[in-house]
Amino acid sequence: MPDELWDAVLRDPRAAGKPWLPIQQCRLSEIPRHVLRVECLRCFRTVEIQKADAIKYYGPHAVWKDVGQRLLDQTCAHRTGRLEEDGCWPDWSA
Repeated sequence: MPDELWDAVLRDPRAAGKPWLPIQQCRLSEIPRHVLRVECLRCFRTVEIQKADAIKYYGPHAVWKDVGQRLLDQTCAHRTGRLEEDGCWPDWSA
């Protein structure tokens, strides 16, 4: 096989076992990690939950973005009363 073909195959995200979607868009059942973490860019808190617990509380088809945002919002300390300013800003790279 030509080298260009091997380079293309190895650059494919599937070759490294990476998911097709960013982690925040994956359903809980599709995420390979055992501990899920999301950090707030506003208050720098990190919230984590075990995947098994997240599936138990929110179901296997729940999207991690929605679950993570809900976990951050439940303990958010930045409440101004204005909808545009309230809440945490999730960082999914945690």
